[in-house]
Amino acid sequence: MTNMIRLTSLNNPRMGQAFIDYMASRHIDIQMMVEGHDQFALWLTDPQHQLEAESELQRFLNNPNDSRYQAASWDMAETRTNQFHYQSPSMVSMLKAKAGPLTLSVMLLCVVIFIFQQFGLGQAVFSALHFPASSGQEWQLWRWVSHALLHFSIVHIAFNLLWWWQLGGDIEQKLGAKKLMQLFFISSALSGAGQYWVEGANFGGLSGVVYALVGYLWMLGYKAPQLGLSIPRPIVGFMLIWLVLGFVQPFMAIANTAHLVGLLSGVMLGVFDAGRMNQRGG
Repeated sequence: MTNMIRLTSLNNPRMGQAFIDYMASRHIDIQMMVEGHDQFALWLTDPQHQLEAESELQRFLNNPNDSRYQAASWDMAETRTNQFHYQSPSMVSMLKAKAGPLTLSVMLLCVVIFIFQQFGLGQAVFSALHFPASSGQEWQLWRWVSHALLHFSIVHIAFNLLWWWQLGGDIEQKLGAKKLMQLFFISSALSGAGQYWVEGANFGGLSGVVYALVGYLWMLGYKAPQLGLSIPRPIVGFMLIWLVLGFVQPFMAIANTAHLVGLLSGVMLGVFDAGRMNQRGG
């Protein structure tokens, strides 16, 4: 269950059951689970069948009324004991289905560090991990990225980890952990340097990296759509509006320069990678 892969979401459970029955006839197990209001997600239980399942799913969606699917449902009806009984995926299963080891490891690190900060070690943790601020600290290389693991409230860490899981998970699954690690290191170093130059070292959080992922996916979606990586326009619009509001509102301490530099670094990396991938044919 922990390695299941989410294939798609449908609003018609009987349609989903037809595909499940057809794949069962090919000895590939697909599970249907309730997902939100009137939505049913199809999950592949064995990742080794992912390519075949995705290929068959596309064929099914193009012509769900094909006789082969109806025949499979008829054949499987007698052996199916619990018709239309769908389970809800566990939180751990959902997290692992969306993200890879690096995405989850960074999330775990952030949570562990946040817990230490809440139990009287806030100043000690910050002193050990903040961006280089004094002579000699620039050679403590971990500080160029460790500041991104610091968070200062539940809302702060929840907001950042949600976007990191959503966007970073997509990148890791499509392009691999090495690419996501490259984005993390480059964007955290650059966004941290920008924020330090403007306001000093009293900051932390994954949001500069998150904005880099937004910019990166934004550019890949436009310039290399064949990769299957993009970000919906409404999300880009929301993040840009939030970026602007951060600069004009006087009430909250927000690392605005880190957000801006992170976004620009992600855009540049996205343009560079899209051009490179297009040159070699994707």
